[in-house]
Amino acid sequence: MAEYQNIFTQVQVQGPAEMGVIEGARTAEQRTKNPGFSTLMGLIGNAQIGPVHLGSFGMIAVIGFGLWFFIIGMNFWAQADYSIAIFFRDLFWFSLEPPAEEYGLGMAPLNEGGWWIIASFFFAVGCVAWWVRTYRRAEELGMGKHVAWAFLALLWLIFVLNFFRPILMGSWSVAVPYGIFSHLDWTNLFSILHGNLFYNPFHALSIAFLYGSALLFAMHGATILSVSRFGGEREIEQIVDRGTASERAALFWRWTMGFNATMESIHRWAWWFAVLTPLTGGIGILLSGTVVDNWFVWAQDHNYAPR
Repeated sequence: MAEYQNIFTQVQVQGPAEMGVIEGARTAEQRTKNPGFSTLMGLIGNAQIGPVHLGSFGMIAVIGFGLWFFIIGMNFWAQADYSIAIFFRDLFWFSLEPPAEEYGLGMAPLNEGGWWIIASFFFAVGCVAWWVRTYRRAEELGMGKHVAWAFLALLWLIFVLNFFRPILMGSWSVAVPYGIFSHLDWTNLFSILHGNLFYNPFHALSIAFLYGSALLFAMHGATILSVSRFGGEREIEQIVDRGTASERAALFWRWTMGFNATMESIHRWAWWFAVLTPLTGGIGILLSGTVVDNWFVWAQDHNYAPR
């Protein structure tokens, strides 16, 4: 059965619904009771849907994200003059902009940035509540907090963009608008205003970690798939009791890369590379306009760019 598996096909094992840890879980009664199965979802993940645990912080997060999404959607709907055809035609061009510079850090009229402030507040509530939920779920299940800390790295970048840096700059106007092309335009303008982000060393680190984490995850995923016929997907067991899958993977890496990662160390490498992407990126964004006005001039002064 295992021999026919390749990148295009996989076996979907489906038995009685797995309810997970119940004994000792303090809030197990808050989970949904009737999980189901989806063959379609099984193509990209586990075929079982549920049980889902929401809890109080989960509900706060859902409400916060829902209101944020609703406010942005209604503003886009108004910009389309309440036309379905125009809405879908111009969806990528619609934008909910932050207040103009003259409003500083104060509240602006709703149609002049006030909706952006309100939407951002609900988005922040959703982010914080979801982080608390992630931390508490891991704690209750006796897990490490690695997922929560990784998510916090993302929140650092988000809060730098829309809260910390605008507060240091004294105006919400420098924050990121909500829109697809407007967000890209903001990124381009940000780089132009501050002398080309390519000369920002923290931006360079962020890109290195971004590409590095993509490479590490791709290589790790490919390696495990390659030894899955030998039970390579049972990585936890092979950390403490190396089997033929682990030995073959290590030998392959030594032959092709010159060194080998272990079943554990590759996850630590990938975790750190991924987490350092938003951490270093956030530092680079936070320093732009607050400490360094022009990164090209800074790079020239520090012999990082030619004069």
